[in-house]
Amino acid sequence: MKRRQILLSSLAIAALATPLVGGIARPAQAQSVEIFPDDRILGAAEAPLTIIEYSSLTCPHCAALHKEALPRIKETWIAEGRARLVYRHYPLDGLALRAAAVANCIEGERFFPFVDLLFENQQRWARAADPVQALGQMARLAGLSQGRFDACVSDEAEMDKILRRAEHGGKTFNVESTPTLIVNGRKFEGARSFEELDKIFTKIAAGS
Repeated sequence: MKRRQILLSSLAIAALATPLVGGIARPAQAQSVEIFPDDRILGAAEAPLTIIEYSSLTCPHCAALHKEALPRIKETWIAEGRARLVYRHYPLDGLALRAAAVANCIEGERFFPFVDLLFENQQRWARAADPVQALGQMARLAGLSQGRFDACVSDEAEMDKILRRAEHGGKTFNVESTPTLIVNGRKFEGARSFEELDKIFTKIAAGS
C-alpha cells in the first residue's frame, strides 16, 4: 500500500511539473513500441500506425480528447485500418486508479465503450458526493453486477499492476502528463484537435 501511494504521488507530481505551452508539449524522438499480451487494443493488428494512449480517467483533458478528437480518429484512421489504438491507464489519483481497475474488469469489445462512457460522464461520477458509488452506477450500465464491481474496485493486485504499467510508460517513453500519445514510438502530449492529430498521423505514416 505504501509503495502504491508513492507511485501515485510520483505520477501526479510529474504531471504537475510537465511544461506545457498553450496546451502543447514537444514530441520526442521515436522509440520502439512494445505491445503487452493484456493490452486493450482497438483496430487491426497489421495497421501501419500504433497509437498508445496514456490517460487518467479523472483527467479533464483526457475527457476532452475522447469527446472531441478520438471519435473522428476511430471513424477514419482506425476503422479504415490505417491505425490501431492501444489504451493504457496512467492514473493521477486514487479514484482514477480504482476506476482503471473497474475498467479492466470489462471484457472484450465492451472495454472501449466503457472507457468512453466514463470520460463522457466524468463530471457526473468523479465529482459526485460519493464517487465510488457513482462509478458503480456507471459499471452497472456496462453489465457489471454489484458484487463484481465491489471485487474489481478493491482489487489490490490489479491496482498494483496498473501502476507498474504506468511506471513502465514513464521510464520507456518519459510519460509525464495526461493525455500522452505515443505514435509509432514518438511522444505527443496534450489534448490536441482532430485536425492536428490527423496531420501528425499523416506525416508519420509517410515516414517523415
